[in-house]
Amino acid sequence: MPPTLAFLVRTPALKLTVLAGGDRLDAPVRWVHTSELDDPAPYLEGGELLLTTGLKLGDEPAALRGYVHRLADAGVVGLGFGVGLGHDTVPEPLVSAAEERGLPLLRVPRPTPFIAISKAVSAAIAADQYKAVTTSLEAQRELTRAALAPDGTAALLARLAAHLDGWAALYDASGAVVAAAPEWAGRRAARLSGETERLRDRPAPASAAVAGPGGDDDRVEIQSLGTGRRPRGFLAVGTGERLETSARYVVHAAVALLTLSLEQSRTLQEAEHRFGAALLRMLLAGETGHARDVAGSRYGTLLERPVRLLVAEPARGADEGADPALAALADRAEAAALRAAEPLLAVTEHGRLTVLAADGGAVLRECVAGLDGAEGPAAGLSAAATADDVPRAAAQAERALAVAMRRGRTLVEHDEVGSGSVLPLLGDDAVRAFADGLLRPLRQHDATARGDLVASLRAWLSRHGQWDAAAADLGVHRHTLRYRMRRVEEILGRSLDDPDVRMELWLALKATDQGPAVL
Repeated sequence: MPPTLAFLVRTPALKLTVLAGGDRLDAPVRWVHTSELDDPAPYLEGGELLLTTGLKLGDEPAALRGYVHRLADAGVVGLGFGVGLGHDTVPEPLVSAAEERGLPLLRVPRPTPFIAISKAVSAAIAADQYKAVTTSLEAQRELTRAALAPDGTAALLARLAAHLDGWAALYDASGAVVAAAPEWAGRRAARLSGETERLRDRPAPASAAVAGPGGDDDRVEIQSLGTGRRPRGFLAVGTGERLETSARYVVHAAVALLTLSLEQSRTLQEAEHRFGAALLRMLLAGETGHARDVAGSRYGTLLERPVRLLVAEPARGADEGADPALAALADRAEAAALRAAEPLLAVTEHGRLTVLAADGGAVLRECVAGLDGAEGPAAGLSAAATADDVPRAAAQAERALAVAMRRGRTLVEHDEVGSGSVLPLLGDDAVRAFADGLLRPLRQHDATARGDLVASLRAWLSRHGQWDAAAADLGVHRHTLRYRMRRVEEILGRSLDDPDVRMELWLALKATDQGPAVL
């Protein structure tokens, strides 16, 4: 702590006497300044102990009161009045004004030179700074030793929390808590995970002060970690008091150590990504045996259990280049895998993300949750499959992704495409265009001539070509219906005896029943 007025009063060699403001002697003294001006306020910054002999002050009470008020307004923490030169005693109006404003007033005897007070403050400030530096250096050494331990991150956070007499937490790039110290701080840190959003779009390193969670009295600061465009993690520290200089040095040391750890692992992560991409290509090529040999135990039991494959691409209209939403989805998948201790194969290549994860696991649930919104990537999700069936799962995911892109949806699962009725698929623009073109000659005939060829065709097809039943539905003679079907053949130039023609006409009729196309 910086020296205080109480420290100076307790220094025997200075022989200072408190005349006013005795209840404010704990104020820290930033510096000592000597001035004989009747208004030194313009030359002060606040926090100073001002020394004067009062040569220009005189004895006028109003002038002395104005002098004190100007000093108090300037933020001076104390006034030292030297006697024996301009004044034999401290003027009483000065004492009264200082008591009125709560400004500490110290009597400086003639034998005490002002320089002695300045030296005492300067020496105390230097000692405090030296103590802060040595304390922070020792703390940095402790953090470095902790970071080199087997469980380096947890050990580093524990030492940091102990040094700050508070708590510390590490978040991953998605804002999820990775570790916290002490143990009770995990829940408190989790309530602040949303605050990392304030730093996510700012280049690291960056920091922000936030209110403590749940209305507690913590003073919390969050620091981003990394050196690139996007933070690779976040460090939060919570303390009961504002961080002092030495404590702030320690926090900066922790940030540097955590950032160094993250950046040093980048080369390894890039190599791991290339390894994962090569492994995925093997699986997609059906080389499951080679993939198992290469993977070894790296991906645990991932290749021995049911998996699902998710393929995601930036939504239409997204800016070219790296898509932040796609990167955020990959971060969420990796964070979920770490939290749940699940094996994961996630590869981002050529502007798309491919995720191979355990069916029913936390990773897929987190991916689906990350796609639950109007904006962001579009994705297709396959059905459950074995490692041997990854090529088939990839084809399913691709088809589901194509449907999602056409319909402007964020996620389509294979079950929506591969089961149930085919009729919802007829609402796409291409199918509607085909149907309209196929039926247009019949509709034009119905609009310009007598007869109802479209309705007759629909009735006949719905009755599987049974003349009597279809004619009864229309309320016409079966010969009339036969005539109309011959006209359909003549107008379309196609034979209704061909089952492919009947199928296409029926689908065209159903497509036009779907209403406006789904975009």
